[in-house]
Amino acid sequence: MMGVDLSIITPKAQTTRHRILGLINGDHYQLVISDTPGIIKPAYEMQTAMMDFVKESLDDADVLMYMAALGETKIKDQRLFKRISETQTPLLVLLNKMDLSNQDELNKAVIHWEALLPNAKVYPISALTQFFVPELLKLLIELVPESPPYFPKDQITDKPERFFVNEAIREAILNHYTKEIPYTVEVTTESFIEEAKIIKIQSVILVERDTQKGILIGHKGSKLKQVGSTARVALEQFFGKKIYLELFVKVAKNWRSNPQQLRRFGYQK
Repeated sequence: MMGVDLSIITPKAQTTRHRILGLINGDHYQLVISDTPGIIKPAYEMQTAMMDFVKESLDDADVLMYMAALGETKIKDQRLFKRISETQTPLLVLLNKMDLSNQDELNKAVIHWEALLPNAKVYPISALTQFFVPELLKLLIELVPESPPYFPKDQITDKPERFFVNEAIREAILNHYTKEIPYTVEVTTESFIEEAKIIKIQSVILVERDTQKGILIGHKGSKLKQVGSTARVALEQFFGKKIYLELFVKVAKNWRSNPQQLRRFGYQK
């Protein structure tokens, strides 16, 4: 809907960790779209914080959009889903990837979700082909209550530049590594210097154990170079400038369950 990738996208679960606001501005409207982590049953403190972002969004949303891939039926958190099913807020169920289905599958999916969430309007969409996306935008404009804009009309998100640097690096890690590495990683940008034609960036990748550090770096730094190259290309597209990116890897033991570290990385207040 925005025409720009604010949230990183990978096939792996738990790609989105934070609540990200995307601002869609028109002549007579501003929509504040809140992208949250996917619903999971938390296994450690960081995941608990991720689900807190979801609950926070439920509290302040004027419209709720529950997105599921076509064919997806599993409910991962029954308590949270019950809260969604009982909401008095306008609720839209968006069944994505309809471009990969046939009419019979589509009909079954709509019937399934209408039965699960009778208070919702169910819409098949395709984010890839943009099927029903323009119509969805018009529907949201109709549903949201009138108010003054919350943000300047030339702003597209609430997140600073360094957040998107961190996310681009983490997206590269998600795409280049398997097993536990992507889920034990956090990225922090320590230096962001923007000049006329280039942005010079220094970022640190944190892992929980020394063995993970070795895997992340790879033989003679080969794996880390791949991550840096992939992230640099994505950042040059995002910022529209040449990027000089330096990456370092450090160990922060058990950071996913450390309240101090979670506050540092923006998961807790």
